[in-house]
Amino acid sequence: MTCARRAHLAFMSNPSSRVGTVYLVGAGPGDPDLLTLRAARLVMNARVLVHDGLVDPAILAMAHRDCRMISVAKQRSRHTLQQNEINALLVREALAGNDVVRLKGGDPFVFGRGGEEAEDCLAAGVPVQVVPGVSAAMGAAASAMIPLTHRDAASIVTFVAGQCKGLTEQNWAGLAGVGRTLVIYMGVATAEAIAEKLMADGLAPTMPVAVIENASRPQMRVLRGSLAGLGTVVSANRVKSPALIVIGDVAGRGDMMELQQVVEAVK
Repeated sequence: MTCARRAHLAFMSNPSSRVGTVYLVGAGPGDPDLLTLRAARLVMNARVLVHDGLVDPAILAMAHRDCRMISVAKQRSRHTLQQNEINALLVREALAGNDVVRLKGGDPFVFGRGGEEAEDCLAAGVPVQVVPGVSAAMGAAASAMIPLTHRDAASIVTFVAGQCKGLTEQNWAGLAGVGRTLVIYMGVATAEAIAEKLMADGLAPTMPVAVIENASRPQMRVLRGSLAGLGTVVSANRVKSPALIVIGDVAGRGDMMELQQVVEAVK
């Protein structure tokens, strides 16, 4: 029996007069200005806010001083709460009559486990509303001025998770190469293995790559190199999460970023 199911059964034995709503809200890549208007309103009016560790502190600072904030931050191999416990927390708070803002980096339905949380909430009779956010991939690429699609370089974009069980057994053949862009979430810790995997699948060692750390934030870094040197780029620069890896010809198109820097320097 899941934690969320137990919370539901406890509620049924002693139901309250009101069931709250769980709002699955995308916080975007980091910059508070990239929140949707609805997301910003929900954060500012929240009384219970459950947030991930990657949500920028500037966004959390927008919450009301009386807001009860609950961190469910996750790190590699170390979680504050397991996912089933997070689901149960959302159900428990809603069944107690509280509206809950569940704030996630990026978009809740793109590697955000929002689908799992929504399913458990709905199964327990808790209404759910989803507020999409600027995905980490879109926000990072835009911040780095890397076009994920380009008429001269790529017409296909694929998102994959680089930190999951059975990485070496997954079939990524055809996901990257000429005319394609591959965006890898959660790939910092496995960058070298990812490069080896893609080269073993036939991708050229010279394929351009870009690592985007802290996208849209003041401390953002864009590190460029080749696929063969991806592991070295990550380790030599001590890249830390949040960071995305972009692989494909578009990653080598640094002309727009350089031009932007020149324009800003002239101002």
